[in-house]
Amino acid sequence: MKNKSLRALLLAACLAAAGIASSAADVPDTQTPGRLRVAVYADFPPYSAKGKGIDIEIGKELARRMGMEPEVIEYTADEDMSDDLRNMVWKGHYLGTRPADVMLHVPVDKYLADNNEQVRIFAPYHVESLAVARDPRRIPPVTGSAARALEAFTREKIGVETASLADDFLMSVMNGRLRQNVVHFTTVAQAVQAMKQGQIGAVMAARTEVESAVGTGTAYEISAVSMPELRIKGWALGLAVKAGNDPLAEALGKAMQEIDRDGTLAKIFTDNGVTLQKP
Repeated sequence: MKNKSLRALLLAACLAAAGIASSAADVPDTQTPGRLRVAVYADFPPYSAKGKGIDIEIGKELARRMGMEPEVIEYTADEDMSDDLRNMVWKGHYLGTRPADVMLHVPVDKYLADNNEQVRIFAPYHVESLAVARDPRRIPPVTGSAARALEAFTREKIGVETASLADDFLMSVMNGRLRQNVVHFTTVAQAVQAMKQGQIGAVMAARTEVESAVGTGTAYEISAVSMPELRIKGWALGLAVKAGNDPLAEALGKAMQEIDRDGTLAKIFTDNGVTLQKP
């Protein structure tokens, strides 16, 4: 009886050990075993700023779901997205900063992917789009074609973040008629603050950023920008890893699906005062 019990215990131990070995073999390779180095943008609320934000929380949750310790690195954006992918994902910065295992907030775009073969872009988790926050006492609803929706800004001032999609659009739409009333700010938060102080009547920016900056319980109204003159209606945000690291991409994709299905992803957005827009 004792021998049978011993054999059963030994068999169970062997099976358990085999299971552990199998699980360990399934763990994808990262630069530091057991750690997931996650790249996010610096000074980019509500996504990432000073250790807090949507992308930082997503990165930590992905690492946790994969059984790893998160190492979140906040990078300063370069000239364009291709530079960021080079610095953050596949090569590293020329000043010596090594790349991450995964980068968040990457547009899931075929043109971008085709022109950056050194990376794999996948797992869209949120759709960003342009929106207008306005003081309804000064600015009527922004609806219809540009000539109708933006007519108020031939007289009233509207704020934008410098060198943003909203900036490019407002400076060129209606044959440039709005240029003298487009006010430039370093950040969306600064533009919203100027609106709250009455210096401008509205702000056009990425919806998530402007929604976070305006906050809840205010008199300001936020609406999507859907005028036909705007060619880019929205853009999905996803992940990027170095090309060829398919096991890591698959593990990250599975983890992203899990946090989406169980409601964790939506909660992260809600906790940061904004609404998840699923791809």
